[in-house]
Amino acid sequence: MTDATLRAEARTVALRWDDGTSTEFPFIWLRDNCPSGFHPDTGERAFDLLSVPEDASPAAVRLGEGVLEIDWAGEAHTSRFDTGWLRANRPGRPADDPADTPYLPWRADMGAAGIPRVAADAVLRSDAALADWLRQTRRTGLSIVEGLADSPEAGQEVARRIGFLRETNFGRTFQVKSKPNPNNLAYTADALPLHTDLPNQELPPGFQFLHCLANEAAGGGSVFADGVAIAEDLRAADPDAFALLSTVSIPFRFHDDDCDIRRRQTVIRLDETGAVSEVCYNAHIAGIFDMAPEVLGPYYRAYRRFMAATRDPRYPVELKLSAGEMVVFDNRRVLHGRAAFDPSTGYRHLLGCYVDRGEFESRMRILARAGHGG
Repeated sequence: MTDATLRAEARTVALRWDDGTSTEFPFIWLRDNCPSGFHPDTGERAFDLLSVPEDASPAAVRLGEGVLEIDWAGEAHTSRFDTGWLRANRPGRPADDPADTPYLPWRADMGAAGIPRVAADAVLRSDAALADWLRQTRRTGLSIVEGLADSPEAGQEVARRIGFLRETNFGRTFQVKSKPNPNNLAYTADALPLHTDLPNQELPPGFQFLHCLANEAAGGGSVFADGVAIAEDLRAADPDAFALLSTVSIPFRFHDDDCDIRRRQTVIRLDETGAVSEVCYNAHIAGIFDMAPEVLGPYYRAYRRFMAATRDPRYPVELKLSAGEMVVFDNRRVLHGRAAFDPSTGYRHLLGCYVDRGEFESRMRILARAGHGG
């Protein structure tokens, strides 16, 4: 740090750093972020922004060794900022986030052998192993936990190392097996095309955990595809189709005797930078398309193109889970499905649960705080 300059005409304080760069800090931003305005125990913001005028201005600015002091005009108040904190939180630069692991798009050529794997015992016993597994799983959106105990609770124990389980209308856990009078295609022996779960929910579940307890039937292979790779390839090949799928929402609906849950979603969701952040695609519970007639034709063309991509052999990876394995995947990114199976040839039973993205990312940050960062 070399100097601090009060720029009244620009309503900023400029700090020039040792590397020759500088940052402009608006007066109102500095007043709003005075360290004294945060609760000393909870860290929550306690300062009332409306208690000062919008044109709050410094009466004096002083730069000491690692500290910027500001006396505020019209107030008997001095703010003291650590310059390291100011540099780390300077406007125009989002704060570092240990959970912000960039996506690594993948396609069929990754193969089942390329799916990250981890031993259940390591995840349960070691925070370092847990942190490494979470980073890999977020990066690819898909991983496999091996060596789970032969117990229905074993998969849930791993999931709870991350956070609490997300409850839906199917319960806190759900049994994926063929059964009479099913209310979902997952509870049949039929093939399941690639899809994401529960886009009819206000917030579709984040990470899904499917613990294989038995998989002895002929058929029943699990299929996965990276929705980010499909969407980005569509953007490159057909920008108009991509634009429709990322801006025009469609209705999704699940209903049975006990519930009728509906929500509109775009098939492709973008983050603030324009990158693909989520995919919501489930042709079986898509509602009746209700957009204007002049939009229906172009939208169906775009939707069919995305649907065709989910069946394109360039994208899916297939494997057959064994008892004691659990596949974990980002349900708002990775599409999943399965091949048909013959229940007369053996028993197939998977036990599922969800942990939301927020819980997953929170655990990554807590582990990084403890020294298990990337």
